[in-house]
Amino acid sequence: MSGGIRLAGALPGQKRSHGRSADRVGDGVLYGLCMLASLLAVVAIGAIAYQVIDGASASISRFGLGFLTHSTWKPNFGTFGAATFLYGTAVTSLAALLLAVPLGISIGLYLSMMAPRRVRGVIGPLVEMLAAVPSVILGFWGILVFGPFLQRHLEPFLHHVLGFLPIFGTPSTTGSGLFNASLILTIMVVPIIASISRDLFLTVPQELQDGATALGATRWEVLRGVVLPSAASGVAAAAFLGLGRALGEAIAVTQVIGAGNVIHASLFQTGDTLASRIADQYQGAATPQLVASLFYLGVILLVIGLLANIAAQWIARRFDVRMVAAR
Repeated sequence: MSGGIRLAGALPGQKRSHGRSADRVGDGVLYGLCMLASLLAVVAIGAIAYQVIDGASASISRFGLGFLTHSTWKPNFGTFGAATFLYGTAVTSLAALLLAVPLGISIGLYLSMMAPRRVRGVIGPLVEMLAAVPSVILGFWGILVFGPFLQRHLEPFLHHVLGFLPIFGTPSTTGSGLFNASLILTIMVVPIIASISRDLFLTVPQELQDGATALGATRWEVLRGVVLPSAASGVAAAAFLGLGRALGEAIAVTQVIGAGNVIHASLFQTGDTLASRIADQYQGAATPQLVASLFYLGVILLVIGLLANIAAQWIARRFDVRMVAAR
């Protein structure tokens, strides 16, 4: 009987040892899978960068950094420069960001802090659904509906009121141009910033908001002094994520920007971006030098995206350091 008692007493310890061994095996498998996924991402990025740089090597060796400052793009004469496309990319992306960030943050604040539950349940999915609309559909809408509206109403109005500014110069005759492309990009970026901002604002501890309210703060003061500072680093990262979306968009921009080869001060004139030029000419590229120059544009896009990510991480760290110091 005592032997039976010893046997029964040994069973729980054996089960615990087997359970710990299984946990260690599971932890190792999970660690290996996560490490493999991370390595695959690094390998994929490296392979993409290598392929793009290798394809651009002929153009890089011929034009060098002067490719960035020359605006002439004449494939028939073997003359290429990216200045026009850099300008178009910078103008459309920054204009879209200037419009999308306040709109997205406002939508996020309304859905997370102000909207009734029923309204939130309707508007929230609709905002997210806007991000799922294919870019080619937005481009078609920009050509058929939005462009004519801009040409007949909005551009003449802005020119009449703010025409003393060069960016609101002579309205376009077709509705295609940098202004139309900027607004289309804004529509594409707003859902990204709004969805991320809403989720960030919902993570702000309710105790902090209640404490500020108990001290006599109004709703606006709670939002300005508690909610926005607590989520500032995440909102900045969301803005840069939207910037990356705007920088890399090709199809919708190609449809509405007008494919101009000249730098214009007015937003109402035609232009082009790095991504739209690649999408527009790569399939029909007739010469190896044109193909290499298009790859060179891709290298520039990769570098800009890398710099944008570095800037986003730097801003996020700065906000985090300030928040820790304030506490």
